[in-house]
Amino acid sequence: MAQYAVLLYERVPPADLPEEVKQAHLRMPERVAELGGRIVMGLALEHPDTATAIRGDLVTDGPFIETKEVLGGVFVMEARDLDHALVLAGLTPVVQGGVEVRPLAGLEVLERP
Repeated sequence: MAQYAVLLYERVPPADLPEEVKQAHLRMPERVAELGGRIVMGLALEHPDTATAIRGDLVTDGPFIETKEVLGGVFVMEARDLDHALVLAGLTPVVQGGVEVRPLAGLEVLERP
C-alpha cells in the first residue's frame, strides 16, 4: 500500500480543540482500519506561537506566514491509492479548517557514520 501524509489545518490550535474532537482524533486509527487503511503515525504540533522559522540566513520566532488556518498536526497513513486515501482522510475531525493529502515521496533518511 502507498503512504500518504494527511496535513491537518485548523483555525483552532490543537490544545484548544474541544475534548470530543481530541477523542475523535484518537479514534482515527480504528476508523481508518475499518475501511482497509492504516495510520502509521499521528503527530499533533504545539501552538503556532512556539514555531521558529528559517528562511535563508534569517531566523524568526513564530510562523513565517500569516494565515487564518495553521498546520496543527499530521497523520501518516497507508491506503490502496489516492482515492482510498481521500476517503480515509475525510474521516479526520476538523472544527474550522480542512485536511490536505499528499503522497509520500519515499525519501529515506540516511544515518551518518
